[in-house]
Amino acid sequence: MTGTTPPGTSNPWQAARWVQQMFGAVAPKYDLLNHLLSFNVDRNWRKRLKLHLRPVLERQDACVVDLCCGTGDVLLALRAEASAQIFGADFCHPMLTAAQAKGVHRLIECDALELPLADNSADALTIAFGFRNLADYEAGLREFRRLLKPGGMLAILEFSHPRGRLLRSAFGFYSNLLLPAIGAAVSGSSEAYRYLPESVRKFPRAEKLAEMMAVAGFESVSFELLTGGIAALHVGSKRPVGEDAGRGF
Repeated sequence: MTGTTPPGTSNPWQAARWVQQMFGAVAPKYDLLNHLLSFNVDRNWRKRLKLHLRPVLERQDACVVDLCCGTGDVLLALRAEASAQIFGADFCHPMLTAAQAKGVHRLIECDALELPLADNSADALTIAFGFRNLADYEAGLREFRRLLKPGGMLAILEFSHPRGRLLRSAFGFYSNLLLPAIGAAVSGSSEAYRYLPESVRKFPRAEKLAEMMAVAGFESVSFELLTGGIAALHVGSKRPVGEDAGRGF
């Protein structure tokens, strides 16, 4: 089992509660810091996510769920031109409160590992910068697969590992020194912004995450490195019913 391991935690339950409380503490300044610390590049990353989902978003009969939706930036981007029904889910109440204040509705307060939604009910699932914080990555992928309709799409936008020595060095300096200092000064939570670079460092490389998706029962898995590998967008579809025989999933 692999998942996030915040400081001072020794099991998945403790990890989940730590993440929940951490995001609750930074919720009031979360949007400001996101855009400030990413130099607004995160907006372009969300555009790439939306582009991959366009065929589903254009369907009036489709259901799309954005998991770990936080303050709703991805939801707002998806809904801007969508005909599909779009919902958001997050287990951090202060984050959902911030999303509602921005006019985001159809929100569900729940853990992404235990979604109160029916099997085979979603045409697409998105999760942007939340997958890395799950207490159990494999369990998350299994839960996402349960929720998706056969052939439904999963899109994971997440921080990754920069390629190229120069970019790795620059990103390491920024994320390990500048980011914690700025994050702590603005949010008042130094712990949260020390956790961020450490969680990225421990997170699987893009190739490994693609492999995990395939093992969990997703097909046509691919990924796109963004901004030199600082982030990666993974997409895959749920293998149709009857094609799992003999695969051991």
